Amino acid sequence: MAVINSFRDLIVYQKAYKLAMRIFEITQRFPKEERYSLTDQIRRSSRSVTSNLCEAWAKKIYIKSFISKVSDSLGEEYETEGWLDYSRDCGYIDFELHADLMNEYDEVRKMLISMINKPEKFCR
Repeated sequence: MAVINSFRDLIVYQKAYKLAMRIFEITQRFPKEERYSLTDQIRRSSRSVTSNLCEAWAKKIYIKSFISKVSDSLGEEYETEGWLDYSRDCGYIDFELHADLMNEYDEVRKMLISMINKPEKFCR
């Protein structure tokens, strides 16, 4: 098992970070009229998955606080999925890209749920 010294060492953080950067790239092609709605919202929620993991890591000395922040991260992950559905249904991304992103977020979601169910693996 790899040593985890930082939130950056968490596989779930690495995957979620790459996805947030991918969403940033994809949304650069979204219409200008979506700038203050869909584009901002999906970027914010995808980034919040990782930012909440950072906060969870800082609070890992308190199991309940850790679980709460990982749960917030999970909520942001689900929100991102919802925005991806809108992106597909509005025709901004195709079905193949949507399916690919959803598969990757499925992995992130499962990891977050595992962290919530087994916080002792991460907490002191």
